[in-house]
Amino acid sequence: MFSKCNLERGINLADVSGKTHMAIGETDDPNAMIESYEAAAAITKGDPVYLSADDKVSPAAADQDCIGIAVKTTAIGDPCPVLIEGRVKVKAGGAITRGKAVKGADASKRVVALANINEAGSASISWSIKLGIALQTTTAADDLLFIRVEK
Repeated sequence: MFSKCNLERGINLADVSGKTHMAIGETDDPNAMIESYEAAAAITKGDPVYLSADDKVSPAAADQDCIGIAVKTTAIGDPCPVLIEGRVKVKAGGAITRGKAVKGADASKRVVALANINEAGSASISWSIKLGIALQTTTAADDLLFIRVEK
């Protein structure tokens, strides 16, 4: 049954992570690396974030070179812990295939699939935009999954 408690934790029926008790921005990785940066804007737990200034992060709402996922909701000027390496639960911006590269973000601050790069072609996509690897397959926007952040 879909409960109010699940709504408050950000859990929905499209949670493919296998760990419905966890909300986005949470990790179960004992080896995850988390660093603290100053929030240059309001940031919500689970947002993909990028370096918007020296030692400052902002939520990504477009293709950006994200450094990780915020693991705490923070206000402007507050310290923001960011998972920069390891397994973390996120919200998908659409269909993503397990094992494929992901990036941040779409206009709703969700993780999206990173298209394969044809290095011999004319595409201007850079691998520096890669945030990590999808650990589950999603079929629609707002599905919840784990990714492995690895820059």
